[in-house]
Amino acid sequence: MTEATPQPTLPDRLSADPRSPHHVAEVFQHDVGIRFNGKERTDVEEYCISEGWVMVPAGKTGPQGQAADAEAEGKGRSVLQVTFIRAKRT
Repeated sequence: MTEATPQPTLPDRLSADPRSPHHVAEVFQHDVGIRFNGKERTDVEEYCISEGWVMVPAGKTGPQGQAADAEAEGKGRSVLQVTFIRAKRT
């Protein structure tokens, strides 16, 4: 058996875009789960825990073919939980 790669610490802000200064490639070697205001989110492009927001695609495409993003904030006190997900065994 090989030993699993240790999980890195999840940063306060993380982006899925490799061009972003907030992209941490080591985190994406593991499955990351994002729950925002009680809902599992699978469409998150970027998040910031301390500011309580997630960035999701808005459906339109910009001039360079990149999807436009929309910032989602919670009403009142938003709750953003980011954790590593255990891999499902098959």
